[in-house]
Amino acid sequence: MLVRYASPYAKYVGGSVLMNILSAVFNIFSFTLIIPILNIVFQLEEKTYEFIPWDAAVSFKEKIINNGYWFVGQYMADHGAVATLFTLAAFMIVMTLLKTSCYFGSTAVLVPMRTGILKDLRMQIYNKILALPLGFFSQERKGDIIARMSGDVQEVEYSITSSIEMLIKNPILIIFYVGTLIFISWKLTLFVLIFAPVMIWLMGVIGRNLKKRSTEAQALWSDVMSQVEETLSGLRIVKAFLAERKMSSRFEKVTGAMRRKNSRVSTRQALAHPVSEFLGTVMICIVLCFGGSLIITGTSFIDAPTFIFFMVILYSVIQPIKDLSKAAYSIPKGLASMERVDRILGAQNTILEAEDAVDIDSFKDCISFKHVNFSYESGREVLHDISFDIHKGQTVAIVGASGGGKSTLVDLIPRFYDPDSGSITIDGIDIRKIRISSLRSLMGNVNQDPILFNDTVFANIAFGVEGATLEQVEEAARIANAAEFINEKPEGYESNVGDRGCKLSGGQRQRVSIARAILKNPPILILDEATAALDTESERAVQEALDRLMNNRTTIAIAHRLSTIKDADEIIVIDEGRIVERGRHDELLALNGYYRKLHDMQAL
Repeated sequence: MLVRYASPYAKYVGGSVLMNILSAVFNIFSFTLIIPILNIVFQLEEKTYEFIPWDAAVSFKEKIINNGYWFVGQYMADHGAVATLFTLAAFMIVMTLLKTSCYFGSTAVLVPMRTGILKDLRMQIYNKILALPLGFFSQERKGDIIARMSGDVQEVEYSITSSIEMLIKNPILIIFYVGTLIFISWKLTLFVLIFAPVMIWLMGVIGRNLKKRSTEAQALWSDVMSQVEETLSGLRIVKAFLAERKMSSRFEKVTGAMRRKNSRVSTRQALAHPVSEFLGTVMICIVLCFGGSLIITGTSFIDAPTFIFFMVILYSVIQPIKDLSKAAYSIPKGLASMERVDRILGAQNTILEAEDAVDIDSFKDCISFKHVNFSYESGREVLHDISFDIHKGQTVAIVGASGGGKSTLVDLIPRFYDPDSGSITIDGIDIRKIRISSLRSLMGNVNQDPILFNDTVFANIAFGVEGATLEQVEEAARIANAAEFINEKPEGYESNVGDRGCKLSGGQRQRVSIARAILKNPPILILDEATAALDTESERAVQEALDRLMNNRTTIAIAHRLSTIKDADEIIVIDEGRIVERGRHDELLALNGYYRKLHDMQAL
């Protein structure tokens, strides 16, 4: 996962690695001063050192140690023990300042990488949501998708990107510190390394099933978000049916389950620090007893000051090991969330564009349905053997009972779904051979529930039309019978419509959506029960706008109110996914069949 998203930010990783290496080096040098301070300043050792030429035939380690002692001895002879102590202390402060500066730099240089990875991940999810077909979202809960984009991505940030620093810094520190331990005494280091695998094994036992429990906890978080989304969407019904207590009980049940699961995950994660602290202390004490007993009995292979330096470095290596153990606990939680995110990113887009897809810039003749069959993933057939033609300039109405397949039928034209069998052609070209952007640019939609975005009136009307001017938007609003109420608002076309257009009435929202379709000026218009949810007065205003919009356009209109489509060139009657009747209004009434039944019920 890190490789997938971190590759564009490789330069930041390189900078962090360099800073961490310098931090480790400065830290080791600052600790090195402990030996000469103990040995010479406090006169724990009376040995006199002579300078060894750098080209002498002795080991590099011996030359470094001897000449370091010699230099400190000379400095003390020239300036005195107190001045030497102060100088060594000042040198240690400078080394520590350099170390902490590099440590800060190693963290700061990764900030653009952390924030960039999260931004890239969110953009990838959002773009995937935009690209996936409508069929995907009919199978998924909106709250679950929101949870994956918010909670799961946030968990990725906390658990993985926050661990990047640990994964870069700690291995470097461990390598340098262990290398220093080997340099000081490989025998004592070998004794220490006997216990390291035991420590790592015990940490692994504790964190083994953390990822599984984290996945379960994130799934419960999706349930929480889904219930919040359902409650906000249906708050009017909840209040109308006095169901507040029932909804609260449902919410308490799922949040209680999430609390219990998160408690187990957090408890196990909280073990990381105390367990690593305890095991580290045990290892320090074992080495201290072993090395100290050798020094006391006079059989040690290093002197007392060097042993103290060894212990300081050994204690220093414990902290990066503990940090790695924290990362070992955090990363499984992030990976569990990443798996949930990947279910969206890995979802297959079934609406594929043909490699030889063509562009069309106009509608010239006819839309043809030829033996079209369609069913959703549930397997229930929604449309069966649908065949009819819509000629340019015609208004074709589709009527029938709710659930009969009317909306599904018109959704096939812009390829929101693809038929299971049969074909749909425009001017003789199968729509699966037409570039999707080109196909949808020919169509404008006005739905029963007008979809407006939380933006200005201008932005909603100009939605989908690049570079629209105020004059064009005003003209579209005038044709849609929307100009009057827009101009009455204090900010006019810059007025915000609210969430889903909540600051407008139903008729106003519908007229804004009609103005949006007018501005797009599509040759093919799809009306999905555009006036079904309006009162009589609003319906009249909207119907006038629709009549202007439909003028000189090919129109496919789904209608429940038969009075709005009695002048259609052809009416297609659908019942349970099949065409049962077709013809003009008077012809269908004369058949005295299903259409006549619908008409008489509405007349009654």
